[in-house]
Amino acid sequence: MKSQKVDIINKKSQKNAEAVFEAIHTLMHLIRSEQYRVLRDSPYQLTHMEGKMLAYFSQNPGATLRELVIHTGRDKGQLARTIKTLKEQGLLIGEEDPNDRRSQLLSLTTEGTKINESLIDQLNHLTELAVHDLSDADCQKLLQLLTQIRANIQRSNDKKDSK
Repeated sequence: MKSQKVDIINKKSQKNAEAVFEAIHTLMHLIRSEQYRVLRDSPYQLTHMEGKMLAYFSQNPGATLRELVIHTGRDKGQLARTIKTLKEQGLLIGEEDPNDRRSQLLSLTTEGTKINESLIDQLNHLTELAVHDLSDADCQKLLQLLTQIRANIQRSNDKKDSK
C-alpha cells in the first residue's frame, strides 16, 4: 500500500515539474515573440540569436568572432553565418584587426544600434508589464525559486561532467 502512495506522490510531483517547465517555456516564447513584434513592420526579420548578437556587439564594440564564440559557446560556423547575415542587412560592420589581419573587429552600424535600442525598449516594457501586479516580495521569491531551479540543473550537469 505504501509503494502505491509513493507512486501517486511521485506522479503528482512529475506532473508539477512538467507544468512548471511548460510554463517557463511558454513564457519565454511569448516574451521573445512580443519583443520582436516591434520589428514586424520593419524590413528586418531578426531571429532571437541575431538580436542577442546585436546586444553583444552593442556592449562589446570591436569584439571579434573568436570572442563571440568564447562568450556564447556556440559553433563558430553558425556564428560566422549569422554575422554575415547581419552585415548584409547593414546592421553590423567589420574592419580589419590591425593586430591580426585574419580577424575583423565587429561593431554595430547606426541602424544596428537603433534596432538594438528598440529591442531593449520593448523588452523593458514587457518586463514591467509582466511583473506589474507582483509585489517586490513576490518578485524576490520568484527569482529565488528560479535561481534554485538553475542551481539544481547546474549541479546535475556538474556531476555528469565529473564522471
